[in-house]
Amino acid sequence: MRSELINVNHSGDKSIHIKHIDNNRLISSFHFHDLCELVWIERSQGKRIVGDHIGNFEDDDLVLMGPNLPHIWQNDKRYEDHDDETVKSVVVYFSADFFATLTDDQEVLLQVADLASRAARGMVFDQETTSKVKPILLSLANNDGFGNIISVIEIIKILARSKDYRYLSSATFKNHYDEKDSNRINKVYQFLMKNFHNDIHLEEVAELCNMTPNSFCRFFKMRAQKSLTQFINEIRIGHACKLLQSEDNSITDVCYASGFNNPTNFNKFFKAIKGMKPSEYRNMLRK
Repeated sequence: MRSELINVNHSGDKSIHIKHIDNNRLISSFHFHDLCELVWIERSQGKRIVGDHIGNFEDDDLVLMGPNLPHIWQNDKRYEDHDDETVKSVVVYFSADFFATLTDDQEVLLQVADLASRAARGMVFDQETTSKVKPILLSLANNDGFGNIISVIEIIKILARSKDYRYLSSATFKNHYDEKDSNRINKVYQFLMKNFHNDIHLEEVAELCNMTPNSFCRFFKMRAQKSLTQFINEIRIGHACKLLQSEDNSITDVCYASGFNNPTNFNKFFKAIKGMKPSEYRNMLRK
């Protein structure tokens, strides 16, 4: 799977492009582009990397990403193992400058510019906003061109006025990738997201990029803005948070299923990343 600076502006000067996904899994590579991207996951689960954010996605996820914010979405392994698993999603690409072609209203333009600026870190919206946007997104498949333009404008208006969101990437993240870099890092990210629950050795990861371990460590830390060890632990802790949602999974079972070799390390890294122990996190979910 090749990663690149992609051109999603398929229709010349068209500023809006809508993609409907109905498949047995997401097909995604690590990439970035010069448009804003809104992703609504109607039905799917897995892991995502957005900038320096590493986390999970699930049904009804609504995420807005600004231009040139690198990202990758990958389904959980069960989607590879079972053909009956289905993925449904709607993706809307639009130019941050689109409204400037429609109006001179400075209040509108400032609101849209502010939304694009915040989306530079990636924004995941909570249920209140998602419930407003979801029926409009569902209607896009049945609209004509005019109807879709009007619908997307309505969606952008809702998102611009929403206070119901969390940032994904950190405020300090900068995109240091170029096309050559992202081709190599895509192999690494795909490998780590598929194998995080196993023992991972620096040498085998460096080999994916045809680098020595020392050169790879420098390369990875400069681009990902965190060490390989930290990156792997964040994937593992993110997976642990997902497993902790089910009372059927004991904390010890979650520890080993997430790739940790002993509960002591699991508790240490969980508290370092989430600011609380796994038991405290589970109690928070119960409340």
